[in-house]
Amino acid sequence: MDVERLDGKTVLVTGAGSGIGRETALLCARRGADLVICDLNAEGLAATENEARSLGRNVLARQVDVSHREQMRAFAEEAGGPDLLVNNAGVGLAGGLLDTPLDDWDWVVSINLMGVVHGCHFFLPKMIERGGGGHVVNLSSLAGLHASPELVAYSATKFGVLGLSLALREELVPHGIGVTAICPGIINTPITSSSRMYGKSAEPGARERIVRNYERRGYGPDKVARNILKAVERNRPIAPVSPESWVSWGIVRTSPRLAGWVARKLAAAAQR
Repeated sequence: MDVERLDGKTVLVTGAGSGIGRETALLCARRGADLVICDLNAEGLAATENEARSLGRNVLARQVDVSHREQMRAFAEEAGGPDLLVNNAGVGLAGGLLDTPLDDWDWVVSINLMGVVHGCHFFLPKMIERGGGGHVVNLSSLAGLHASPELVAYSATKFGVLGLSLALREELVPHGIGVTAICPGIINTPITSSSRMYGKSAEPGARERIVRNYERRGYGPDKVARNILKAVERNRPIAPVSPESWVSWGIVRTSPRLAGWVARKLAAAAQR
């Protein structure tokens, strides 16, 4: 899929009110695409909509909860089939299994995994019906390549997104629709401030240290957006984003035992 010029194309981005979703939507708009965007954050969604409209783009913006099946069904009925579907909406949840309440498992699975399932379930039939191919981008994570003992539930959802994407990629070959799982590493977005935290991550000062570490890392969502479009253009099945994501992917593929040791060290370092 040619992503350098998106004139005449429609790009749908969930979670477009901030972070990676916002930057991806606006990058596509700058390259000529009309947008279909959603978010629960009405203020952030409106800001993205207004900026895209200032570029002369048509924008359909709706406040939608991706975990809510009927809201996503109605959104798809109104929007139709995009050329590029970006299932980005997600939430953060830190803590080990022994620290994480089951209600929070329900919450993170409903958004991070089922939100992606809903996006694919309701929009893909419309993309196929429209014809002409297209592409699906699903946001996994470094934590979907390299499991962390301090992100047990979050890692489970992101591994799920990765597996879904790889299987779906093969299913959609006859329809000419590509699928890419994006696996960002340590990205400076608002998710570090809004994540639910348990265990060591919930200790006094832990959130502030994590936020500072992400800010110090300085890898912004605009870089992720550019890498997303590059991965779409190359039709990559998996796209690690940021050096640490690439390194972790290599370690996991060559030595799972070493990957476990590294995960423990990284989890400990994140608390310092």
